[in-house]
Amino acid sequence: MLIAMVLRPCPSCRIPTSWEGNAFKPFCSERCRTQDLGAWSSESYRIPEKPQEEAGEGWSGEVEGS
Repeated sequence: MLIAMVLRPCPSCRIPTSWEGNAFKPFCSERCRTQDLGAWSSESYRIPEKPQEEAGEGWSGEVEGS
């Protein structure tokens, strides 16, 4: 029985790597894993936030129907 080895790109360097028997999965190596951890800990990765509207923008202060 043949088992196909699936290769997935490393999230850091994009080199195709197998997850089977890989202690660093989903990364290809300890170096890529450590680089990614460092980016998270230095807050290089950020989740985009919707810009806050300025106070009063689009608001007239009047209640409809008054």
